Amino acid sequence: MTDASHGWTALVLAGQRPGVDPVAAQFGIEAKALVPVAGELMLNRVLMALADAPEIARIVVLAQNAAELLRHPDLAWAAAEPRITARTSGPTISGSVRDAVRDPAIGLPVLVTTADNVMLTPATIAEFIAGAGGSDVSVAMVERARLEAAVGPNRRTWLTFRGGSYTGANLFALNAPAAINALRFWERVEQDRKSVLRLAAHFGPALMLKLLLRRMTLHEALAAAGRKLGASAAPVLLSDGRMGVDVDKVEDHALAERLLKGPR
Repeated sequence: MTDASHGWTALVLAGQRPGVDPVAAQFGIEAKALVPVAGELMLNRVLMALADAPEIARIVVLAQNAAELLRHPDLAWAAAEPRITARTSGPTISGSVRDAVRDPAIGLPVLVTTADNVMLTPATIAEFIAGAGGSDVSVAMVERARLEAAVGPNRRTWLTFRGGSYTGANLFALNAPAAINALRFWERVEQDRKSVLRLAAHFGPALMLKLLLRRMTLHEALAAAGRKLGASAAPVLLSDGRMGVDVDKVEDHALAERLLKGPR
């Protein structure tokens, strides 16, 4: 077991966005985090991966009903694990993460992930943290060719830059106090997270034009965005192509079940 006085804190975003979640509705379960995938609750899979990662010292489940989630019978082990706690989230994801980071009981560095990040493994956590040391904010990404080699052609939100297309992996590292600047900005633009063009518009016309013309690599784009935010930012490209798969849609759930039940 990791010494809780050292290491990273993991924040697991397990709350609900406004409106009806299609995955939760499909299975008749109120909380998406409690939907089973390949026989295991999504939240349980993520918590197990984090608990087994020696880099993670403590885990905070962040949701509107976080304490209630941990009362699920399948999560009895997590409720009894002293490294795992529940925290009630606020009205926005970024604001909730910012408030958690500013809490002296949590502090930095912080790894942020989501309850539907069901492909997460201790090996990927180690790889990501090893690559995240040099920037205030690090963002896990998966290259399109690597994802399609692992899971086949797939409909994702692809962000295309000079040199390739990428999708996010629902894994972020906040390494330094300057990361709070990025969280404040993200709170303002969260609704545009699925569109690189709408996101770019928040950074001004020069950056938007470069992105439209694909004149920037992924690394250059994140570095430029970081300069606007007052926090250095860089991607970490993951080797496991499956990490580009989360469970946003019902078809994602079917894909995740196939991947988790099949041979590695």
